[in-house]
This record gives sequence, C-alpha cells and structure tokens, in this order.
Amino acid sequence: MSDLSEEKLIEKAKYDPQAFELLFEKYYSPILNYTLRRVGEVAPAQDITSDVFFIVFKKISQFKWRNIPFSAWIYRIASNEIAYYFRKNKVRNISLDMLLESSQWEPVGEYGVEEELKSAEAELKEHRQFLLLQKAIQNLSLKYQEVICLKYFEGKKIKEISVILGKKENTIKSLLKRGREILEKEVHSDATFFLTQH
Repeated sequence: MSDLSEEKLIEKAKYDPQAFELLFEKYYSPILNYTLRRVGEVAPAQDITSDVFFIVFKKISQFKWRNIPFSAWIYRIASNEIAYYFRKNKVRNISLDMLLESSQWEPVGEYGVEEELKSAEAELKEHRQFLLLQKAIQNLSLKYQEVICLKYFEGKKIKEISVILGKKENTIKSLLKRGREILEKEVHSDATFFLTQH
C-alpha cells in the first residue's frame, strides 16, 4: 500500500483505516513539531495534534484535489486548532528550568565530558535564544505568529503559507516583514538571528 501515490492513498484513506494510518504516520511528526513550536509545551501540543488528526479523520472524505496540497490542508487545520487553543487558554511561557529538567542531561563518563559539556552549553545557548524568541513570538498577534512559524520553523515557502492560511502571497510577505520588525524591536538580535538559521 505504501507504493500508492499520495493522491491515491488519500482516496483510499477515505474508506480504509490502514491507508489513513499511513497518512497519519507521514504527517504526525511534522504537525506535532509545528504545534509544539507554536504552543511551547509538550502536553498541549500533543492534545492539539490529536485533535487535528481527529478532524482530518472525520473530514478526509471532504478533501478534494483543487490546487491545494494535502499537507497544506492539514497545516490549515492545525493552524485553526492552535488559534482556538490560544483563544481559550492563557498561554504560559516555558521556564528554562523546566526545559533543562525535561532534557535530563547528564555526563556519560570521565572521557568525553568536556566535549559533552561544550555541546550542552551550545545547545543551552540555542535553547535560550529559542525560548527568548518563542516568548516574543507568543506576544505577537496570531496573524504574525502563524506566518513566522510556518516560514522559519516549518520551512514553508510563501506560496505554501498562502495556501495554508488562505491569504494572498503579498499579504503573507507583508505579515512576515512586519512580524520580523516587531520581533527585532522586542528581542536581542542574537535571538532573531535564530530565525535565519532555521
């Protein structure tokens, strides 16, 4: 069944749970990662991702191939669910201590400790920059959050973002430009440099 084209797989998934499972396996990690980057906490990201795939399962029979890729359709559902999450909840920022506790980093032994320490310090610096940036992104209005996360964290092109959010390409470009300008005023340039590296 994995030899099927995505279009045929989607058609089959409308009546075959095994075909839907293949789509789920393909898209679960990207959608979870996108959601996690947007909300910043694992449990809510997992809940939202579950909701996304429940909606996809219920509505897959309505999906039609009309110049909209299936991936864009799923990302649109995820963006809507994330927006709903932000509307109904006050978002709590992640603390650095929680992040360090959850990573459970410990040296592996006497040899390689220095290298591992350097690696951990570099990773911690990147996490600090990401957390600073994430906090600033969460303070933006949702229209900026969506385009920035899709562009810089999901690696989507302007055209894809346009399809996912149902907005014109020029609008997406404008939102990206304005969102970056706001971020650059809010956070240190090292943190916004993170956007250009990812």
